[in-house]
Amino acid sequence: MKLSRLVGMACALLWASIAVHAAPSATQLLEQSDAIRNPGNSFSLTNTLIEFRNGKQTNVDVLTVYAKPDLGDGQYRNLVQFDEPARDANKLLLKNGNDLWFYDPSSQASVRISPQQRLLGQAANGDVVTVNWAKDYVPALAGEEDVTDGDRQARHCYQLHLTARTPDVTYHAIDLWLDAGNSHPVKARFYTESGALLKVAYFRKFQQELGAERPTETVIIDGLDPNWVTVMRYSNYTWRDVPDAWLQRAYLARFKPE
Repeated sequence: MKLSRLVGMACALLWASIAVHAAPSATQLLEQSDAIRNPGNSFSLTNTLIEFRNGKQTNVDVLTVYAKPDLGDGQYRNLVQFDEPARDANKLLLKNGNDLWFYDPSSQASVRISPQQRLLGQAANGDVVTVNWAKDYVPALAGEEDVTDGDRQARHCYQLHLTARTPDVTYHAIDLWLDAGNSHPVKARFYTESGALLKVAYFRKFQQELGAERPTETVIIDGLDPNWVTVMRYSNYTWRDVPDAWLQRAYLARFKPE
Protein backbone atom coordinates (compact mmCIF):
# COMPACT_ATOMS: atom_id res chain seq x y z
CA MET A 1 0.00 0.00 0.00
CA LYS A 2 1.41 3.37 -1.00
CA LEU A 3 2.57 5.74 1.73
CA SER A 4 0.26 8.50 0.48
CA ARG A 5 -2.75 6.18 0.78
CA LEU A 6 -1.73 5.20 4.30
CA VAL A 7 -1.38 8.85 5.26
CA GLY A 8 -4.77 9.60 3.76
CA MET A 9 -6.43 6.78 5.69
CA ALA A 10 -4.76 7.89 8.92
CA CYS A 11 -5.96 11.47 8.42
CA ALA A 12 -9.50 10.28 7.71
CA LEU A 13 -9.52 8.20 10.89
CA LEU A 14 -8.13 11.14 12.86
CA TRP A 15 -10.78 13.54 11.59
CA ALA A 16 -13.51 10.99 12.27
CA SER A 17 -12.22 10.59 15.80
CA ILE A 18 -12.14 14.35 16.32
CA ALA A 19 -15.67 14.72 14.95
CA VAL A 20 -17.02 12.03 17.27
CA HIS A 21 -15.29 13.63 20.24
CA ALA A 22 -16.36 17.14 19.28
CA ALA A 23 -20.05 16.35 18.85
CA PRO A 24 -21.44 14.15 21.64
CA SER A 25 -25.00 12.98 21.18
CA ALA A 26 -27.92 15.09 22.33
CA THR A 27 -28.85 12.41 24.88
CA GLN A 28 -25.31 12.34 26.31
CA LEU A 29 -25.28 16.13 26.63
CA LEU A 30 -28.65 16.24 28.34
CA GLU A 31 -27.74 13.45 30.77
CA GLN A 32 -24.48 15.24 31.63
CA SER A 33 -26.38 18.46 32.27
CA ASP A 34 -28.95 16.65 34.43
CA ALA A 35 -26.11 15.24 36.55
CA ILE A 36 -24.80 18.78 37.07
CA ARG A 37 -28.18 20.19 38.08
CA ASN A 38 -29.12 17.26 40.32
CA PRO A 39 -27.19 15.15 42.86
CA GLY A 40 -27.35 11.44 42.15
CA ASN A 41 -28.56 10.26 45.57
CA SER A 42 -31.22 11.32 48.07
CA PHE A 43 -30.73 14.86 49.32
CA SER A 44 -32.42 17.97 50.64
CA LEU A 45 -31.95 21.68 49.98
CA THR A 46 -33.53 25.06 50.64
CA ASN A 47 -35.12 26.81 47.66
CA THR A 48 -35.73 30.53 48.18
CA LEU A 49 -37.96 32.11 45.53
CA ILE A 50 -37.88 35.90 45.16
CA GLU A 51 -40.26 37.71 42.83
CA PHE A 52 -39.41 41.11 41.30
CA ARG A 53 -41.66 43.53 39.40
CA ASN A 54 -39.95 46.42 37.61
CA GLY A 55 -36.85 45.84 39.72
CA LYS A 56 -38.68 45.87 43.08
CA GLN A 57 -39.01 42.81 45.27
CA THR A 58 -42.68 41.90 45.68
CA ASN A 59 -42.78 38.42 47.22
CA VAL A 60 -40.64 35.71 48.83
CA ASP A 61 -41.27 32.01 49.44
CA VAL A 62 -38.89 29.64 51.24
CA LEU A 63 -39.20 25.90 50.60
CA THR A 64 -37.40 22.79 51.80
CA VAL A 65 -37.07 20.21 49.03
CA TYR A 66 -36.55 16.51 49.78
CA ALA A 67 -35.60 14.51 46.66
CA LYS A 68 -35.03 10.81 46.08
CA PRO A 69 -34.18 9.10 42.77
CA ASP A 70 -36.54 6.31 41.79
CA LEU A 71 -34.55 3.12 41.17
CA GLY A 72 -37.15 2.03 38.63
CA ASP A 73 -37.05 4.87 36.11
CA GLY A 74 -34.24 7.15 37.31
CA GLN A 75 -36.60 10.10 37.77
CA TYR A 76 -36.92 11.87 41.11
CA ARG A 77 -39.68 11.69 43.68
CA ASN A 78 -40.02 14.87 45.73
CA LEU A 79 -41.59 16.24 48.85
CA VAL A 80 -41.58 20.03 49.14
CA GLN A 81 -42.35 21.70 52.47
CA PHE A 82 -43.39 25.36 52.59
CA ASP A 83 -41.46 27.21 55.32
CA GLU A 84 -42.19 30.89 54.64
CA PRO A 85 -44.25 33.05 54.60
CA ALA A 86 -45.93 32.06 57.86
CA ARG A 87 -49.38 31.80 56.25
CA ASP A 88 -48.11 28.93 54.08
CA ALA A 89 -45.92 27.16 56.67
CA ASN A 90 -46.17 23.35 56.62
CA LYS A 91 -48.09 23.14 53.37
CA LEU A 92 -46.71 20.33 51.22
CA LEU A 93 -46.19 19.52 47.56
CA LEU A 94 -45.65 15.86 46.61
CA LYS A 95 -44.30 14.64 43.26
CA ASN A 96 -44.56 10.90 42.69
CA GLY A 97 -43.97 9.95 39.06
CA ASN A 98 -45.69 12.68 37.06
CA ASP A 99 -48.43 13.09 39.66
CA LEU A 100 -48.33 16.24 41.81
CA TRP A 101 -50.37 16.67 44.98
CA PHE A 102 -50.81 19.73 47.17
CA TYR A 103 -51.57 19.27 50.87
CA ASP A 104 -52.94 22.01 53.14
CA PRO A 105 -52.78 21.15 56.88
CA SER A 106 -55.60 23.60 57.67
CA SER A 107 -58.07 21.51 55.67
CA GLN A 108 -56.15 18.23 55.94
CA ALA A 109 -56.95 17.68 52.28
CA SER A 110 -54.65 16.79 49.41
CA VAL A 111 -55.62 17.74 45.87
CA ARG A 112 -54.02 16.90 42.56
CA ILE A 113 -52.42 19.88 40.83
CA SER A 114 -50.76 20.66 37.51
CA PRO A 115 -46.99 21.05 37.17
CA GLN A 116 -47.69 24.01 34.85
CA GLN A 117 -49.58 25.95 37.53
CA ARG A 118 -47.75 29.01 38.86
CA LEU A 119 -46.35 28.75 42.36
CA LEU A 120 -44.71 32.17 42.71
CA GLY A 121 -44.06 34.67 39.96
CA GLN A 122 -42.51 32.85 37.01
CA ALA A 123 -41.82 29.68 38.99
CA ALA A 124 -44.29 26.87 38.33
CA ASN A 125 -44.93 23.86 40.55
CA GLY A 126 -42.78 21.80 38.19
CA ASP A 127 -39.85 24.20 38.56
CA VAL A 128 -39.34 23.64 42.29
CA VAL A 129 -39.15 19.84 42.17
CA THR A 130 -36.07 17.89 41.11
CA VAL A 131 -36.39 16.60 37.54
CA ASN A 132 -34.08 14.78 35.15
CA TRP A 133 -35.04 16.26 31.79
CA ALA A 134 -33.56 13.29 29.91
CA LYS A 135 -36.39 11.17 31.34
CA ASP A 136 -39.20 13.54 30.35
CA TYR A 137 -38.00 14.96 27.02
CA VAL A 138 -36.63 13.77 23.68
CA PRO A 139 -33.51 15.84 22.91
CA ALA A 140 -32.20 16.89 19.51
CA LEU A 141 -28.94 18.70 18.84
CA ALA A 142 -29.82 21.99 17.16
CA GLY A 143 -26.26 23.24 16.67
CA GLU A 144 -23.59 25.35 18.35
CA GLU A 145 -23.53 29.07 19.05
CA ASP A 146 -22.13 31.74 21.31
CA VAL A 147 -24.67 33.01 23.83
CA THR A 148 -24.59 35.56 26.63
CA ASP A 149 -24.99 33.94 30.05
CA GLY A 150 -26.65 35.29 33.19
CA ASP A 151 -23.48 37.19 34.09
CA ARG A 152 -23.34 38.80 30.62
CA GLN A 153 -20.35 36.70 29.61
CA ALA A 154 -20.06 35.04 26.19
CA ARG A 155 -20.20 31.22 26.32
CA HIS A 156 -19.77 28.80 23.44
CA CYS A 157 -22.65 26.36 23.74
CA TYR A 158 -24.39 23.37 22.30
CA GLN A 159 -28.08 24.08 21.73
CA LEU A 160 -30.57 21.28 22.38
CA HIS A 161 -34.25 21.25 21.50
CA LEU A 162 -36.28 19.16 23.94
CA THR A 163 -39.73 17.80 23.10
CA ALA A 164 -41.97 16.43 25.84
CA ARG A 165 -42.46 12.66 25.83
CA THR A 166 -45.89 12.97 27.51
CA PRO A 167 -48.38 15.85 27.94
CA ASP A 168 -48.24 15.80 31.77
CA VAL A 169 -44.77 17.36 32.16
CA THR A 170 -44.22 21.02 32.96
CA TYR A 171 -43.37 22.32 29.47
CA HIS A 172 -44.25 21.17 25.96
CA ALA A 173 -40.81 22.10 24.62
CA ILE A 174 -37.53 23.57 25.85
CA ASP A 175 -34.55 25.10 24.06
CA LEU A 176 -31.50 24.48 26.24
CA TRP A 177 -27.98 25.86 25.87
CA LEU A 178 -25.12 23.92 27.49
CA ASP A 179 -21.52 25.09 27.83
CA ALA A 180 -19.58 23.17 25.17
CA GLY A 181 -16.63 22.73 27.51
CA ASN A 182 -18.30 21.29 30.61
CA SER A 183 -22.04 20.72 29.90
CA HIS A 184 -23.06 23.36 32.47
CA PRO A 185 -26.60 24.56 31.77
CA VAL A 186 -26.37 28.20 30.68
CA LYS A 187 -29.77 29.26 29.36
CA ALA A 188 -33.21 27.79 28.63
CA ARG A 189 -36.33 28.92 26.83
CA PHE A 190 -39.64 27.27 27.71
CA TYR A 191 -42.62 26.97 25.33
CA THR A 192 -46.32 26.17 25.39
CA GLU A 193 -47.91 23.55 23.13
CA SER A 194 -48.80 26.32 20.67
CA GLY A 195 -45.15 27.38 20.49
CA ALA A 196 -45.53 30.58 22.53
CA LEU A 197 -42.57 31.56 24.68
CA LEU A 198 -43.45 31.25 28.37
CA LYS A 199 -40.18 32.23 30.03
CA VAL A 200 -36.42 32.41 29.73
CA ALA A 201 -34.10 31.07 32.45
CA TYR A 202 -30.42 31.66 33.18
CA PHE A 203 -28.41 29.29 35.40
CA ARG A 204 -25.86 31.12 37.56
CA LYS A 205 -23.48 31.07 40.52
CA PHE A 206 -21.97 27.63 40.10
CA GLN A 207 -20.26 26.24 43.17
CA GLN A 208 -19.28 22.90 44.67
CA GLU A 209 -22.29 21.20 46.24
CA LEU A 210 -22.57 17.49 47.04
CA GLY A 211 -19.64 16.44 44.90
CA ALA A 212 -20.12 18.56 41.78
CA GLU A 213 -20.14 22.15 40.58
CA ARG A 214 -23.84 23.05 40.40
CA PRO A 215 -25.86 26.20 39.69
CA THR A 216 -27.07 27.74 42.94
CA GLU A 217 -29.29 30.36 41.31
CA THR A 218 -31.78 30.36 38.45
CA VAL A 219 -33.10 33.66 37.09
CA ILE A 220 -36.47 33.29 35.33
CA ILE A 221 -37.80 36.07 33.07
CA ASP A 222 -41.37 36.25 31.77
CA GLY A 223 -41.69 35.61 28.04
CA LEU A 224 -43.86 38.68 27.48
CA ASP A 225 -42.82 41.08 30.23
CA PRO A 226 -39.03 41.20 30.87
CA ASN A 227 -39.66 43.32 33.97
CA TRP A 228 -41.31 40.35 35.70
CA VAL A 229 -38.48 38.26 37.13
CA THR A 230 -38.29 35.41 39.63
CA VAL A 231 -35.01 34.29 41.19
CA MET A 232 -34.64 30.81 42.68
CA ARG A 233 -31.69 30.40 45.08
CA TYR A 234 -30.55 26.99 46.26
CA SER A 235 -28.75 26.54 49.57
CA ASN A 236 -28.22 24.10 52.45
CA TYR A 237 -27.51 21.13 50.19
CA THR A 238 -27.36 18.00 52.37
CA TRP A 239 -27.12 14.29 51.67
CA ARG A 240 -29.95 12.69 53.59
CA ASP A 241 -32.13 9.63 53.64
CA VAL A 242 -35.64 10.36 52.37
CA PRO A 243 -37.97 7.61 53.65
CA ASP A 244 -40.31 6.09 51.09
CA ALA A 245 -43.19 6.78 53.48
CA TRP A 246 -42.70 10.54 53.01
CA LEU A 247 -43.34 10.13 49.30
CA GLN A 248 -46.84 8.67 49.60
CA ARG A 249 -50.00 10.74 49.36
CA ALA A 250 -51.57 8.87 52.29
CA TYR A 251 -48.69 9.95 54.55
CA LEU A 252 -48.92 13.71 53.97
CA ALA A 253 -51.14 14.40 57.01
CA ARG A 254 -48.59 12.65 59.27
CA PHE A 255 -45.42 14.14 57.81
CA LYS A 256 -42.94 15.63 60.29
CA PRO A 257 -39.33 16.21 59.18
CA GLU A 258 -36.74 14.33 61.23
